[in-house]
Amino acid sequence: MAKQVSTGIILHEGKILIGQRKRGKPQELLWEFPGGKQEEGETMPECLYRELKEEFGLETKIGDFIMTSPYDYETGSIVLHAYFVSAPQAEIKKLDAHEQYKWVSPQELANYDFAPADKPIVTELLRRKIFNAA
Repeated sequence: MAKQVSTGIILHEGKILIGQRKRGKPQELLWEFPGGKQEEGETMPECLYRELKEEFGLETKIGDFIMTSPYDYETGSIVLHAYFVSAPQAEIKKLDAHEQYKWVSPQELANYDFAPADKPIVTELLRRKIFNAA
């Protein structure tokens, strides 16, 4: 059974938050959109809200669903559920699950080596061209 994972495209002042996976973990040092595994009884938006609070100390508002991205890793299968997220106060208060984080422009996304499950999301975001005004 595939793990259900939420991920957020966190927008603040025209930039998107990305995190680099920790050294020694699966897909180490690859970049990803922040999020995490769904716990029993949670909806995907509830999961994403909780994960962003736990991992970054961010207060967020979960917005529209973007897409799902299933992927079979050597460590197991996941289904990544991506949502737009707004973060009125984009101050990162802690960094629990990542080596580092960056706020990048949409055009800069192509410059980062993303985890395989995140790559289709990058492609979809660039295809939609929703950030051209940003």
